[in-house]
Amino acid sequence: MPIPQNLLLLVVAAFLLGWLLASVSASLTARYKAKKRDQRDETIRSLEAELRVAQTELERHKSEADAQQRSLRDTTTDLHKRDTAITEQQTQIDRLGYDLRGSIKKTRELRAEVADRATQIVHAEVKIREVETELSLARASADLMATGVLAYGDDSGEDDASGNAAEISETTKAAG
Repeated sequence: MPIPQNLLLLVVAAFLLGWLLASVSASLTARYKAKKRDQRDETIRSLEAELRVAQTELERHKSEADAQQRSLRDTTTDLHKRDTAITEQQTQIDRLGYDLRGSIKKTRELRAEVADRATQIVHAEVKIREVETELSLARASADLMATGVLAYGDDSGEDDASGNAAEISETTKAAG
């Protein structure tokens, strides 16, 4: 049985029409699906973007933390050096204070000793002046007695002169 040619044309036309409708339908469906994506896909994409941003910030914060750690170590080292220097200076200040107190004590002792010696010197000078005065009086008396100007009640000048000389020497010894 031969197939009529109309039928064959009709089958080919139906096939072409089906193919054309399927292409248009697939194209429209693809556009519609492109417009209406699944919400989970959007969430996944946004989470992936946030993850990349968070990883970038993490790297930046790690580098900042490393820099701060280095700065902290340097600062700690500087503080230890300053503490050591302060301790040494405080020790030196304490030592100098102790030395100063000792020097002040010695200075006071020396001042007291100098004052005592000055007092002794003044007393010695006063005694020396008294002795010099007595000596000059004794010499003057002896000179007057030798010249005969000074005479005491008795005409025997020697006894009086020796008595006066004995009195003068006793007075000098008592003063000395």
